Amino acid sequence: MGLVTGFCFRFGLNISTTILAYLIVIVFLSLLDSLISSVVFSVIAVGCLNYFFVQPLFSLRVAYGQDFLVLIAFVVTSLVITGLVRRVRRLADAHREQARLLDLTHDTVFVRDMNDVITFWNRGAEELYGWTRQEIRGRTSHELLKTTFPEPLNEITKKIIQTGRWEGELAQTKRDGTQVTVSSRWAIQRDERGNMVGTLETNNDITERRRAQELLRRSQAAYLAEAQKLSLTGSFGWNIPDGGIFWSDENFRIFGYDPAKKPTIEMVLQRVHPDDIAAVRATIESATNDRKDFDIEHRLLMPDGTVKYVHVVARFTTYEPGISQFVGAVMDVTAAKNAERQLHRTQSELAHISRVTSLGELTASIAHEVGQPLAAIVTHAEASLRWLGREVPEINEATIALRGIINDGNRASEIVQRIRSLIKKADQERSTLRLNEMIEDVIPLLQREISEHRITLQLDLAAGLPPVLGDRVQLQQVIINLVVNAIQAMTAIDGRPRDLVIRSRQGESGTVLVAIQDSGEGLSEATMSRLFGAFFTTKPNGMGMGLSICRSIIEAHDGRIWATAAEGGPGASFQFSLPAMPTE
Repeated sequence: MGLVTGFCFRFGLNISTTILAYLIVIVFLSLLDSLISSVVFSVIAVGCLNYFFVQPLFSLRVAYGQDFLVLIAFVVTSLVITGLVRRVRRLADAHREQARLLDLTHDTVFVRDMNDVITFWNRGAEELYGWTRQEIRGRTSHELLKTTFPEPLNEITKKIIQTGRWEGELAQTKRDGTQVTVSSRWAIQRDERGNMVGTLETNNDITERRRAQELLRRSQAAYLAEAQKLSLTGSFGWNIPDGGIFWSDENFRIFGYDPAKKPTIEMVLQRVHPDDIAAVRATIESATNDRKDFDIEHRLLMPDGTVKYVHVVARFTTYEPGISQFVGAVMDVTAAKNAERQLHRTQSELAHISRVTSLGELTASIAHEVGQPLAAIVTHAEASLRWLGREVPEINEATIALRGIINDGNRASEIVQRIRSLIKKADQERSTLRLNEMIEDVIPLLQREISEHRITLQLDLAAGLPPVLGDRVQLQQVIINLVVNAIQAMTAIDGRPRDLVIRSRQGESGTVLVAIQDSGEGLSEATMSRLFGAFFTTKPNGMGMGLSICRSIIEAHDGRIWATAAEGGPGASFQFSLPAMPTE
């Protein structure tokens, strides 16, 4: 302070020049971030101005009002300058701190002006791209990095002007020529008036992540293709608006087409079996119009004449507004169909063996049942001879006896025919059947067994039951097996009645129910849970196939079979239900 004052006073500088010198010193002190020094200097400077440069000299009095205003103006100016300089200094410090923090981040951060010329380039950008801050001065970012945009740059510019920001993935080139993929975020920078002055771009290197994701996608695709090949299941996508179709490799194999071909609906229809073409066309038309999920099974007739069975399921989905498609799977079920046919043949053979075995066990009953009409035939024949051997033949009586022979012969023939049908090994033939009539048909074959074991048979058959659709021989086998099991369950019973009840009823949900109930020892819960399993038996000499075959037959007829405790007493009740045919 003394140096400035002495210099100005010695050389006779006027008050204005002295004030300028004082203000220079105040600015310097403010730059040194010394607020107290600046204020103290300002106060002392006012006193020096008043004492050495304002009239009267060497006095703190002010003679003229204008000089007083000058002193006040100096004080105000010095304080304003001090505040402004300190504010500028704080802003500069903040900018330096921000730049330092941006240098610490691993992300690349750079700023470009409205002409895309780079104005800031952090350390992360130097490390990623390979150019230093000095080397990128005056360079345009998009040209320097050879940026590839996910959409036209002018569209991105429109979005960032409208919203103030943009995010996306960019492909860029480093100094050594290698390419990187970055997740980029752009934000508009504005001045105090709101005008756009530049763009802040922050990029995060995701090259390795994208490479790993691509490897994972390829790996998953390879696993999926292999899984589809093993499971004989192909996938497809069907875009409704433009009709475009996507097929997996397995789909091409199932339909027998070259994967290089573009799949179409016509290609599908070319492979559909002629007998199934109408149903497939109707499904496609319905799916196109109703936009609902569909599930269909049909055959394919391949160029070499072989037939494939496929099961097609698809779900309708809308993944973007206005864009809808079906996504589904095509399963080659030919092997399953062949196995199913083989299983049916095996089940038929087992059922045949079971029938023959059951009839073998009922030999005495069958012989008795056939013997009755044969004995009656002999009796009628002998009577006819007697009536005809009289002096005056009794033609009317002989005629009656001959008619009896015919009736008993037909009766014997029907019994033999029933036995032959049960023994006969033939494919399943379904027809309309009345369960009550079937029960009444098999009772004569079992009557001797029932009588020999002193069993009381009660038929409780409901009238007016609707018919069922089934194979007569197989359903008769089920009834015979269940009745024989009931008879055998009561052989060891003494001291109480042996009651066998066969019921038929209208079941729930449009079914017809048959129940065969005995008064034997009954079944434990553990036994009931295993009754219908193959090779499970409670008989000393049983094979364990009878009830298993019964279950297979009933389930093949879309029915259900089960066992419960008998109603109102000891014993067990075996029941099965079959879907009733609609009555019109």
